[in-house]
Amino acid sequence: MSIHYLFFCLLCNLSLFSQNMPSASHTTHNKTEILVLGGGCFWCIEAVFQNVEGVLSVSSGYSGGTLKNPSYEAVCGGNTGHAEVCKIEYDASIITCETLLELFFSAHDPTTLNRQGNDIGTQYRSVIFYTTDLQAQASKAFILNLSASGLYSKPICTQVLPLMTFYKAEPYHQNYFNNHPTQGYCQFVIAPKVKAVQLKHPKRFKH
Repeated sequence: MSIHYLFFCLLCNLSLFSQNMPSASHTTHNKTEILVLGGGCFWCIEAVFQNVEGVLSVSSGYSGGTLKNPSYEAVCGGNTGHAEVCKIEYDASIITCETLLELFFSAHDPTTLNRQGNDIGTQYRSVIFYTTDLQAQASKAFILNLSASGLYSKPICTQVLPLMTFYKAEPYHQNYFNNHPTQGYCQFVIAPKVKAVQLKHPKRFKH
């Protein structure tokens, strides 16, 4: 029996072995869910959640309004009813909805109606758009517990609503903080907010 034949048999066996091995798609156990959050300018919320462990993707956009396919200019006019939001796709086997909410409420002031700092208007309202009943229950329970904690001197005005439609914002709004790190708003508003949340919840972020 030649060595070439033995080598051929070895390759065949290896090929059969690899075909019988479970593929990556069969060995992963991720449970992908979507939660849409609005807490002021979507650039800020996007930047906070982009490096959170278990978050698969973050997209800036608009939800909660009446106008179909709204533009940034239309939403900024305050007449479409939309909020600036971020669609967060996450692996529920790694991070829970409650943890996302904990980070969300650390990233903005939920007691200022239609306002975050100098950003004023209904498009900057605090809102949670849920996609599952469990998310709805978790959000309402979280707000009740947070209200009872005495952390805030004013009432929490965060809305909890079912997600009807998410419109992805224009391409130049996506990954904004990372694309414009030296821009004034990024340096003086977004960067301090991201740093504060990361310092408060260091174990939640990718290293």
